[in-house]
Amino acid sequence: MACLTRGSVMTDPVPIAALQDKEPSAPPASKWKDVWAQFSKHKGALLGGGFLVFITLAVLVGPWVWPLDPQALDIRNKDLRPIYTALWDGEAKVSWGHPFGTDNLGRDQLAQMIYGGRASMAVGWAAMVLSLLIGTGIGVIAGFFRRLDGPLMRLTDLFLSLPILPLLLVAVTLFRQPLRANFGPEGGMFILIVTVIGITSWMPTARIVRGDILALKEREFILAARSIGTKPFKIISRHLLPNVLSPIMVSATLGLATAIITESALSFLGVGFPSDFPTWGKMLADAVPRMEEFPERVMLPGIAISLTVLGVNYLGDGLRDALDPRIRGR
Repeated sequence: MACLTRGSVMTDPVPIAALQDKEPSAPPASKWKDVWAQFSKHKGALLGGGFLVFITLAVLVGPWVWPLDPQALDIRNKDLRPIYTALWDGEAKVSWGHPFGTDNLGRDQLAQMIYGGRASMAVGWAAMVLSLLIGTGIGVIAGFFRRLDGPLMRLTDLFLSLPILPLLLVAVTLFRQPLRANFGPEGGMFILIVTVIGITSWMPTARIVRGDILALKEREFILAARSIGTKPFKIISRHLLPNVLSPIMVSATLGLATAIITESALSFLGVGFPSDFPTWGKMLADAVPRMEEFPERVMLPGIAISLTVLGVNYLGDGLRDALDPRIRGR
């Protein structure tokens, strides 16, 4: 019998099983699992990402699957219509060897679409990486170092106030011939277009990164790192950059779409790659004079540009929703 003392209350004996340690619960889901769970709910982002992967693989593997030369002339088979036009126009001049038809010089349209997409996507990815590096660097420096914040932000405002398209045209006119002489017609124009697009599209990334750095550098873990004498470079590389990775990834998708549209606009205006080098914008420019007679020549590259940019934008929306912790829990 249990002994009672003054002020004590008799209680039931505690079962021995309750005193034993309970089995550990399942580990919490990682951040990236939560990100994927939220991203997978965004149907537009899944479709956009899937189409971006498809078009990237198509332009990379396409030349081995469809090995026709996009610059080869075949006057005997010029002005062939796509094979699907035979469904409603039985008198259309079609050929199963050219499923997308040929242009007025007999060049295969499918081969031009593949090689044109390779050029446009290469310019888009390279220009996006360049603008991302410049914007991230300027944003981190402006947000972390107070003395440099004012000058760098005024520089950003200056670039934002410049008319981008006239500036691009002036830069291409000034530097096209020297770069062509040193790197060849295609290589020189690739370097010029990537550089010009990159240095004129970094400003949104810089502003986004600067704002996040200003908020993060006052957090407790940054103050603790400073208190133990951590150097600024290590604080930036170990603590700040990993925490601003989410907006950088979203900005990257938007930068890719902007670069593709800008390159297509330059090629459409005739100041991009050489006239015999296929790009989606150049195909649009070549198809305009006869667009009433052959509307598919305008529609094919136009649809490719539109779907690619739309897919990139949807992918950016999905990444923004998935990487934002305020939205991820909804």
